[in-house]
Amino acid sequence: MSEQNKAIARRMIEEVWNKHNIGLADQLVASNYVGHDPATPGDIRGIEGFKKFFHTYSSAFPDQRFTIEDLIAEGDRVVTRWTVEATHRGELQGIQPTQKRVRVTGVIVSRIEQGRVVEDYINWDALGLMQQLGVVPKSSRAAG
Repeated sequence: MSEQNKAIARRMIEEVWNKHNIGLADQLVASNYVGHDPATPGDIRGIEGFKKFFHTYSSAFPDQRFTIEDLIAEGDRVVTRWTVEATHRGELQGIQPTQKRVRVTGVIVSRIEQGRVVEDYINWDALGLMQQLGVVPKSSRAAG
């Protein structure tokens, strides 16, 4: 079961996110899906919520390319540690395109039931993204 679940998580990254095959979400994401992302106001709910979340980022970063660094599974959970590189070419939550190239890391803990992702816990470096875009200043470390 763990290997099947890893294959589903891999397809989410490689086919949905990297190849922009959002139609595949209909097969891989459960209708009662819930995504928890502290960088997003409120939970991401259902397939349509997932598609909206996808479009928010794929429109802002159309050349996004995720690399899976680690893929670990146990029972109904899969942990995917990833790195994404992309160019900010579209509006992102009110931030106009900067044309800056960014590199961001993150982790998703997915719960999979009956071949579909039913829940994701997403944690990624949203502050680092905002700093790379120049929206938030990089903090300077105090000498000590």
